[in-house]
Amino acid sequence: MALLLLLAAVLGAVVVASSLLLRWNEVRYSRRRGLPPGTMGWPLFGETTEFLKQGPSFMKQRRLRYGSLFRTHILGCPTVVCMDPELNRRTLASDGAGFVPGYPQSMLDILGPNNIAAVHGPLHRAMRGAMLALTRPSMIRAALMPKIDAFMRAHLHGWAGRRVDIQEMTKEMALLSALRQIAGISAGPLSDALKAELYTLVLGTFSLPINVPGTNYSKGLQARKKLVAMLRQMILDRRSSGCAQNDMLDALLSGNEGTRAKLSDDQIIDLLITLIYSGYETVSTTSMMAVKYLSDSPKALEQIRKEHLDIRKGKSPEDALHWDDYKSMTFTRAVIYETLRLATVVNGLLRKTTQDVEMNGYVIPKGWRIYVYTREINYDPFLYPDPMVFNPWRWLEKSMETHPHFMLFGGGARMCPGKEVGTVEIATFLHYFVTQYRWEEEGDNTISKFPRVAAPNGLHIRYYNVYKYTMNTRVVSPGYATAISRYNALFIL
Repeated sequence: MALLLLLAAVLGAVVVASSLLLRWNEVRYSRRRGLPPGTMGWPLFGETTEFLKQGPSFMKQRRLRYGSLFRTHILGCPTVVCMDPELNRRTLASDGAGFVPGYPQSMLDILGPNNIAAVHGPLHRAMRGAMLALTRPSMIRAALMPKIDAFMRAHLHGWAGRRVDIQEMTKEMALLSALRQIAGISAGPLSDALKAELYTLVLGTFSLPINVPGTNYSKGLQARKKLVAMLRQMILDRRSSGCAQNDMLDALLSGNEGTRAKLSDDQIIDLLITLIYSGYETVSTTSMMAVKYLSDSPKALEQIRKEHLDIRKGKSPEDALHWDDYKSMTFTRAVIYETLRLATVVNGLLRKTTQDVEMNGYVIPKGWRIYVYTREINYDPFLYPDPMVFNPWRWLEKSMETHPHFMLFGGGARMCPGKEVGTVEIATFLHYFVTQYRWEEEGDNTISKFPRVAAPNGLHIRYYNVYKYTMNTRVVSPGYATAISRYNALFIL
């Protein structure tokens, strides 16, 4: 009996202490006048656990309760979540006017103090100028697209008859493609070492900044140290060799190719990490999800395959894609945009206030984060009728890419500088994928869409050749004669 009374007393004390802590944290922030409505959760941790566990439901519930502008405490800092499309547009367009990047401490620590998402002012302009110079259309056409085409052609060769996890395959594809463009690195021991550390680094950026051994954050910091050491050695080797390799690293080290300012080695290293990180995450996920959506939409698969088979007309099997071929891929571009919208690869963007800022009659204190939550804009039925339906044809309307609330690549002065290169990579991957293979899903493939889009148990698919060759004669794979006759079979892949 005494033990039960003791346990009840302990439980009661825990409940009372928890209630007092929650109440104290609410009172602590409620002293500030003019704040948006909302709750702040626990001291230090805030509502991070609920946010990461519930994801979009967390946002929807609070939007129903408090409106499209509310306060919370997530990822280690007090935050105002903005779900209003027009407010979001104005916030992204106001870079420097009361707002600077406000990404979580875990991301800043792991990606480095000079990563382009963290810096602002003259350094941001210099680094953004360097990235834009490396990814401008003339650079893509002359230097990057031939490398992307050669890589994709070789990387996708020999997949037929295999059961693969398309998630792992697109991860490897995106990373190796980025490494080849950036520093001329091919598959081998160095790329394997970089890949292992990058995978760990990515997980670390999506964690609480608690540096305890065994946590994702701690592992991410260690992965960063190893990546920095490898990249620093790569820079030393490149300088000592004296051999030009005509890649992004050469351009950054020399300050040529219109990169405006010559950056320090530390700035170059952080820029390289950001380039690899951002390109890898977005390209791999979008490629995987495009395959998934095309699998589920035979009509879209038929149209995209026809677009790419038409491009192959008049080309020999060895002929590469050219810039004009890419520019003609109107439906492919629509598929990529619809995949980005529906899968919501990027949920939103973070800004930090540099002064007290007024938003819709509320006052956001200096030092708070603004979470420009763009996810719900992607599902706005007024912008996208039947928003939960995969409908790439909606993007064939010319106004879709230019409407003021188009935020698939961010907005304002910080719109993603590598969006065109990423689109070229995914389009080239899809070109060789849909023209060389047909496929079918195997197993129970589930997709998680928060905090990252991922297939927790993998996305397993078996591939079959669309065409087989015997000397110079094309032999149609069984079951595919109907498709060949539909496209007239006037070309050789």
